Amino acid sequence: MLIASLCGLEELMRKSYDSIVVGAGAFGAWTAYHLRRSGLRVALLDAYGPGNSRASSGGETRVIRMGYGPDELYTEWAARALIQWKNLAGSGRQELFHKTGVLWLSSETDIYAQQTLTALRQRKIACRELSAAELREQYPQFSFHSVQRGVLEPDSGVLMAREAVQALARELAGDGVDLFRAQVLPVTGAHKLDQVQTSAGERFSAGSFVFACGAWLPKVFPDVLQGRIRSSRQEVFFLGVPSGEDAFSAPKAPVWLHHTHPKRPYALPDIANRGLKFAFDRHGPDFDPDAGSRLITDGSVAELREYLQENIPRLQHAPIVESRVCQYENTSNGDFLVDRHPCLENVWLAGGGSGHGFKHGPVLGEHVRDLVLGKAAVEPRFSLATKQITAARAVF
Repeated sequence: MLIASLCGLEELMRKSYDSIVVGAGAFGAWTAYHLRRSGLRVALLDAYGPGNSRASSGGETRVIRMGYGPDELYTEWAARALIQWKNLAGSGRQELFHKTGVLWLSSETDIYAQQTLTALRQRKIACRELSAAELREQYPQFSFHSVQRGVLEPDSGVLMAREAVQALARELAGDGVDLFRAQVLPVTGAHKLDQVQTSAGERFSAGSFVFACGAWLPKVFPDVLQGRIRSSRQEVFFLGVPSGEDAFSAPKAPVWLHHTHPKRPYALPDIANRGLKFAFDRHGPDFDPDAGSRLITDGSVAELREYLQENIPRLQHAPIVESRVCQYENTSNGDFLVDRHPCLENVWLAGGGSGHGFKHGPVLGEHVRDLVLGKAAVEPRFSLATKQITAARAVF
């Protein structure tokens, strides 16, 4: 991969850029991609490099699903994004998308599941409703006693997150985007930004700037975003599956989300022989993405075992073959933040993935490109004005 520190930093820094993107995760890399495809001269900066272990986009896998209850915007964006992820995975690259299916598990009275089913059918997105009996027959390896219905998205599945971001970064480098490993210092000022400065003393100038640096956004813009984007600790487990079996691999096991369980557990099937991935989809304690400890706690292991005993007894004593501590970057309600900086007219903020943002990267990048080029207006629900201090999550 082309990294500027290896190929003549001084020469590259003399180049004039139309746009600089800070943050090489799913949001930033796809924004750089669409800006470059529009003919702009683009530089992409990241403190640790694309797909690094601290980044929200740096995990092995991420779910891509269309279901969002009645939320038309995210359903539409996910469907459009999947097309671009598949295109990225084409042309002989490694397998970046696995069509495992995504299964919503719920009760008979769960309105959200019914709204999801209705929205998918209205948009002619493949889906299927399963009764409790059909779930037991189709997925005998699970024992979801409290589940009464399922909604299956057969064409959804799993993205290889780290590999996909790094593949996109390689494509950007080959298409003329300059990649720099550089930590941008906090930004201040009024009216217009001429350049950013890094911790190593470099200065990068451009006509417009996009900051898509995830959990680091409040560090770069403390006066504007402190408290409005919160980084939370998330623990993830990979469970060793029974030897000689494929019951926990696709197609026998899909991605599933136990939507009506109070702890909101979800799991991904055994992908690339790494084990069944399991986590609870909730906002954990505050977390520093630079210095936070990334070791799992004994309490979380006990919580995991308790859930497995009740719902997946075959894995109750399964070894934890890997674990990760990553972070969500949460807005107050789970909606993205995509807006112009309130004081700097040529600076755009793109973040707040809130645990569901990775899948939307391609379409969010298109949207940011259109904002930078003056071809679109800010989506009201993504505006900075809607981001509050008090958390009240409304997007799942």
